[in-house]
Amino acid sequence: MAEEIKELIEKIRSEGIRAGEDKAKAIELDAAKRARQIINDAETESKRLLIEARASISRAEESSKSSLKQAARDVLIGLKKEILSVLNRITLSHVHKTLTIEETGKLIAHLLKDCKTKDKGDVIILVKKEDAEKLAGVFMGELSGELKKHLVLKPSEDIHGGFTISYDHGKSYYDFTDKALAEYISSYIRPKLSEILKDIS
Repeated sequence: MAEEIKELIEKIRSEGIRAGEDKAKAIELDAAKRARQIINDAETESKRLLIEARASISRAEESSKSSLKQAARDVLIGLKKEILSVLNRITLSHVHKTLTIEETGKLIAHLLKDCKTKDKGDVIILVKKEDAEKLAGVFMGELSGELKKHLVLKPSEDIHGGFTISYDHGKSYYDFTDKALAEYISSYIRPKLSEILKDIS
C-alpha cells in the first residue's frame, strides 16, 4: 500500500512538472511570437514614418524653392518698375529744366509763324499760370499784327511746364507740356531699357 501511494505521488509530481514545463513552453512560445509581432509592427511603423518624413521634407524643400523663386521674381519685377519710374522722373526733370521761358517762347513763336489762322479760327495757347505774362513778352514781338489778333494766351493750373496749342479755337490741342514731352522721350528709351532688364530676369 505504501508503495502504491509512493508511486501515485511520484506520478502526480511527474505529471505536474510536465504540465508546468508544457505551460512554461507555451508561455515562452507565445511571448516569443508576441515579441516578433511587436518587432515586425515597430519595423513597419518606423518604415512608414521614415517614408512620410522623407516625403514631408521633400515637399518642404520644393515649397521653399518655389517661394524663393517667386520672391526673386517679385524683387526683379519691383526693381524693373522702380528703374522705369526713375527713368520717367529723370526725363521729366531734364525736360522741365530745358523748357525755360526763353526756349518755350522761341518754340511757340516758331509754331505760330507758319500757321494760317484765318481758315481755322483763333490760336489758343495754354501755359503755366506763373509764366503767362513772361511768355507773352518773349514771343509777341516776333509775331505779325494779323497773327496777334487771332492769338489767345491762357494760364492753366494743370500745366507745370511747357504748353498746349490749339489751331482751331480749342477744338483740339497739340500737347508740348513737360509731362507729354517726357513721356514721348521715355517711350523711345523704355524699349531699350526693358531689353537690357530682360537679360537679368
